[in-house]
Amino acid sequence: MCSSKQTRFRNTSPMTWLFATYLATQLSAATIAAEAIRVPQDHKTIQAGINAASDGAVVLVGAGTYRERIRMKAGVTVRSVGDNAKGKSGLKRAEATIIDGNVEGASGAGATMAEGSTLDGFTVTGVGKYDDDLWNKHYATKGEHQSHEHIGKPGTAGIAVLGISHCTVANNIVHHIGYSGIAIMGAEGKRGSPRIVGNVSYRNMGGGIGSMKGSTATIENNTCFENFYAGIGHDNASPLVIGNVCYGNVRAGIGVSEHAKPVVRGNTCYKNRRAGIGIRTGAETSPVVEHNVCYENDMAGIGSRDDATPIIRHNKCYKNAMAGIGCQTNAKPLIEHNECYENKMAGIGCQTQAQPVIRHNICRNNARAGIGVERGAKALILDNKCVENKLVAIGVRNGSTAHIAENLLVRTGGMPPMIAIRENSTAVVRNNTIRGGGVAGVMVQGTATIDGNQFEGNGPRRGGPPNFAVWVHTGADVTVNNNRADRWRHSLFASAARRVRATGNTTSNFIGKAIVVNKSELPAHVFGNTALSDDAKDVAAEVGEPKGVVADNNRKSPPKEEAAK
Repeated sequence: MCSSKQTRFRNTSPMTWLFATYLATQLSAATIAAEAIRVPQDHKTIQAGINAASDGAVVLVGAGTYRERIRMKAGVTVRSVGDNAKGKSGLKRAEATIIDGNVEGASGAGATMAEGSTLDGFTVTGVGKYDDDLWNKHYATKGEHQSHEHIGKPGTAGIAVLGISHCTVANNIVHHIGYSGIAIMGAEGKRGSPRIVGNVSYRNMGGGIGSMKGSTATIENNTCFENFYAGIGHDNASPLVIGNVCYGNVRAGIGVSEHAKPVVRGNTCYKNRRAGIGIRTGAETSPVVEHNVCYENDMAGIGSRDDATPIIRHNKCYKNAMAGIGCQTNAKPLIEHNECYENKMAGIGCQTQAQPVIRHNICRNNARAGIGVERGAKALILDNKCVENKLVAIGVRNGSTAHIAENLLVRTGGMPPMIAIRENSTAVVRNNTIRGGGVAGVMVQGTATIDGNQFEGNGPRRGGPPNFAVWVHTGADVTVNNNRADRWRHSLFASAARRVRATGNTTSNFIGKAIVVNKSELPAHVFGNTALSDDAKDVAAEVGEPKGVVADNNRKSPPKEEAAK
């Protein structure tokens, strides 16, 4: 049954109902404003206004500079006066309403939050010592000489959220603090989600925002720049970090370490002195890093190291000074569905015993490799597209190991090999499409099994540098089975290899000899291979001593569709 008031509104016109609703809203806002505690009208200091407030009260603070440090009260909202008009750094009302903590004898954060409290629209500064000379020194060296201190090390923040389940820190500007701009710490046995939203934090001597000691905050739509450590840093915390912008920080834009497990989603990190997003320190450091954009950082777009186990997916990393995505020192990331392009090193690079799974990524137009594996790394590389990278599509070197399968590798010009396996490295190269030119489709100076691949050359090139689908160097050990090679000078050329085994390969549009093996250390086994040619002078295989099984290598006329190419 409807009340008489509800019945009355149901029988009115839409315009009348909208006007009534608007009037009720305005009267309610006016009532709240009338009941608010005002600073400096009712109380000269913000703290005095807070002390006079009860749970649910609003303290409205007029523009001005307040030389104090405040401690919030449970359930109380402290808000600067004004609308949400944008200023130069943040909201105009935040720029005009300043909490200056540089007060003789003062202690504690510029603002210490309480359960259920809200701090909305202030500039907080003057807490602790900001050291411009020290900042400039470490900015110049990309933080390489900074001591590795956990962001959870005790300090005095601009705004402190300490062991609180629920509170809101919104629309504030925090700068020139001697520690982190905004520090969030959890408490044992207590979970919650403080909201840190829409703040600007810059030129602080810690992180812009530090999340630590089990905290589970929501950190959303903040801007953090030129901080002494990371823009947003994590130490053993699991926040939701979404939609933030981090740039120009001395270390990473977003840093994740010490068993932290945040979800890092939809952030933009650029022009930081180290990685855009940096992940390190321990197998339990396992963030989910997804849908971020990282560009023009002075190291990798996204980097993981020191045993970390992140999931890195659906990110866009471009124009970084090192790899788009990099991993090292026994990190074990899952790297999938990312786009990495125009980076100054590899699109995706792994080194120093890293063990990544790299799948379903696009790596294009990078200055070195599409995907690089080096210094003892072990990589599983599945179903990626490596297109128009300047040097190799995939490089494996320095005693590394790679399983390379189901990838599309394309380069229309250039001389380097498409896949290079060098310096005692080992690789399985299986069921890939390798399209383009250069000296080789796969160059082997280590150990390789090359099976079931489609080599689509852009020749064959009669003179000049080598033009081989598979080029086997001195001392290498290869098994080359069931591949199809078209438009290469030779499908396999091996000279002074340790061991060669080749069977079931089909070669078309070659020059003279489909397979050539010279002077292998151990007997070469070459059998069951087919050369497609109408030229009676062409041969399927030429094998020098010592020979192993060399049989059933046949030339035959190509099918009509092959001949028409």
